[in-house]
Amino acid sequence: MKHDNLPDATQQTAQAQFSSLAEPLVDDAIAAAGNLQSDPDAEALHKLRVALRRLRTLLWAYRPLLNREFYDKQRAFFKFLAGAAGKTRDWDILIQLLCELRGRERASFDDLRSARGNALETSRETLTQAGIKPALRDALKEANTELNTAPEFAASRKFARQQVAVAQKSFRKRVRRAARARRSDYASFHAVRKAGKKLRYLLEFFEPSLKKKQVKGVRKLKKIQKRFGELNDVVASENLVRSNLGVFRDRSSADRGLAALDKERNRRMREAAKLLRQAA
Repeated sequence: MKHDNLPDATQQTAQAQFSSLAEPLVDDAIAAAGNLQSDPDAEALHKLRVALRRLRTLLWAYRPLLNREFYDKQRAFFKFLAGAAGKTRDWDILIQLLCELRGRERASFDDLRSARGNALETSRETLTQAGIKPALRDALKEANTELNTAPEFAASRKFARQQVAVAQKSFRKRVRRAARARRSDYASFHAVRKAGKKLRYLLEFFEPSLKKKQVKGVRKLKKIQKRFGELNDVVASENLVRSNLGVFRDRSSADRGLAALDKERNRRMREAAKLLRQAA
């Protein structure tokens, strides 16, 4: 993603660039939250969660220039909001997966859709109580104040390259670790997914300031992120079923769903492991 409206990176401080990058993300999150009140569509939830995740990643990039207490507070707030949206999104993913894997059991899907509706109401209530629009505006204002009252200012190009280099090193380390891990070690796979997502967002944020070699391999990164995201969907769905067995019409229905998800998880783990070996 190119940011054509940004000032020349050679003439901009990292502090000023933060505002240029954060404001569109805050606008996206507020718009998605507003749409959620009138439209229960899964896409509104997805857009809200993505905007909040990107804000969290941007905040992570700027953490060397921020007060640690302020950073921890804002990161926790963005994570809380994303979690509120994510609860409903998780039901959407589970229903879609079970429809693909066990399309004959329509009755149990009706029960799941009812649970999804309840989760949506909870998401709406949580986000409304959080006052997402003024809260995000205040968070942006406070971050800008923190950054612009710093004793020293960082050159945006140098800062961007440094932070992307840190993220790239972390991603490569997690890929190597996961490639050596047992296939049952999902935690190492999950770490690759999170590190890859963070790196991809940073490459999109800072692309105009980066060296060509830093943006090489973006296509491979997207492929890894997609493959590991698909694996995470199954794992998260299994956990959702296990923690909500009472939603199903009977235990045998839940067990059949878990069996199908378990089989699909093993298939996606094999695919993810194969991709890891190629990337390591």
